[in-house]
Amino acid sequence: MSATDTVIPIERTPQARETSPPPSAGATGRMAALRRPLLAGLAGVVVLGAAGAGGYWLLIGARFVETDNAYVGADSAEVTPLVGGPVSGVEVHDTQAVRRGQVLVELDDTDARIALASAEADLDRARRQVVSDLSTDRALSAQIASRAAAEARAAASVRSSQADLDRAQVDLERRQALAGNGAVSGDELTRAQNAFSTARAALEAAKAAQVQAAADRAAASGALQANAALTDGASVEANPQVAAARAKVDQAAVDLARTVIRAPIDGIVTRRDVQIGQRVAAGATLMQVVPIQQAYVDANFKEQQLSRVRIGQPVTLTADLYGGSVTYHGQVVGLSGGTGAAFSLIPAQNATGNWIKVVQRLPVRIAIDPTDLRVHPLRVGLSMNVTVDTAR
Repeated sequence: MSATDTVIPIERTPQARETSPPPSAGATGRMAALRRPLLAGLAGVVVLGAAGAGGYWLLIGARFVETDNAYVGADSAEVTPLVGGPVSGVEVHDTQAVRRGQVLVELDDTDARIALASAEADLDRARRQVVSDLSTDRALSAQIASRAAAEARAAASVRSSQADLDRAQVDLERRQALAGNGAVSGDELTRAQNAFSTARAALEAAKAAQVQAAADRAAASGALQANAALTDGASVEANPQVAAARAKVDQAAVDLARTVIRAPIDGIVTRRDVQIGQRVAAGATLMQVVPIQQAYVDANFKEQQLSRVRIGQPVTLTADLYGGSVTYHGQVVGLSGGTGAAFSLIPAQNATGNWIKVVQRLPVRIAIDPTDLRVHPLRVGLSMNVTVDTAR
């Protein structure tokens, strides 16, 4: 047939269609015989598929629960100064790995050094004061002995004056008895009277001196007791005044050491918010240190998935950062005490009546194998895919 030939379709007339012969009984039988095996095979495939799906669910599907609503977390440490002051040095930058005890920030320590020197001077003064109090104890003890001797001397003087008074009184009485008959002159009687008066005055002076000596001894004893209250039963270093001064020295030394701020844990520096020359206050956040080697995952499972989740069950995880080629191994270490909605800033109130039930999610804490973290480190906030083996 050439390219110019035209194919003319031939339409069959109704008469031609009507005159086509019906299928024979043998052909109908053969078609029915073919249909039955096909239907049986299709039914077998459906049954096998259903059996396979059921077996998979019973043996594997029901054993695992998984979610992609999971994120990496870590107990980050906030670096805050315990003393205030101007910043003299910043030794780290964001994203830098640091070790525990490494210097992060240095504050100007001029004021702290002056405070330490003043506290040390106060400590030395307290020690000298205690030594002086101990010496005063010895001096007061000697003074008491001296006052006791003076009191004894005063008592002896009283006795001597009393004897002089008695003798003068006897002489006076004798001369008064003889003066009536003229055996004693008036002048001699006057001298006897004067001697009696002098002896009586001397006795009164001796008694006053005795009282004064007793008062001096009592005052010295009181001073000794008051001074002994400061020094009794303790050495110089154990004396309360010295101990208080030493505590101030220790506090000043601690404040000086705190002008050097060190990393509290191993980790990565993040959110550094401090510059040289800035004056910082005690308690202000300077930066954070994230311990990525102690990272964990908080997986938010739906409440219907938690019926068989238990602490200690093994977990496999993958990170969007590395893809499915890297698998982490972990373990369920805890379930949160409430859902995320329960602890939200404005929790949902379901007592209004206008309420739509929403499936809740409960955070599940998962610890990651440290070996896996060393090989493939993670960062806080990264997305994870979590599968928990509830059969183990």
